[in-house]
Amino acid sequence: MKKLIFILLLPLCFQSCSSNDSSSGDIEVIEEDYLIFGHYYGMCGGDSCVVTYKLTDDSLFEDVTKEYWGTDFNFIPMEQDKFETVKDLLAHFPVNLLNEHEDFFGCPDCADQGGLFIEYSKNGIIKNCRLDQTKNNVPSYLHPFMDKVNEKINLLYN
Repeated sequence: MKKLIFILLLPLCFQSCSSNDSSSGDIEVIEEDYLIFGHYYGMCGGDSCVVTYKLTDDSLFEDVTKEYWGTDFNFIPMEQDKFETVKDLLAHFPVNLLNEHEDFFGCPDCADQGGLFIEYSKNGIIKNCRLDQTKNNVPSYLHPFMDKVNEKINLLYN
């Protein structure tokens, strides 16, 4: 069964992330800077298998669709104390990630280890990617950010 799931998820390893900037010819202008972050686990049961949040300079939102693929969000505002808990996450974003041509790191959730979804918008440039939860499959400069994202998700969800 795991082999079948791996085979079905393998194509995702080659198409999950993208960057919308002037080099791709496809420019999406977003007025607001934000960070969308979350985790997803396919072989999982319960409400915590897919959680996604959107953080702006002054607000935090939670996605209520809980869609595994992260292509359709419906964000609702969260309480101010939750925002206070995670507001420093923007400062931990690894700006080197914006220069990466690879947007898919490892094979997130291919072996039921889960994945992190990240989307970052700054000055109208949007970068999104998926990170394998197994750190050996991800460049080491991303490890501190991955730890911080997982920490914030745990604080928000528990």
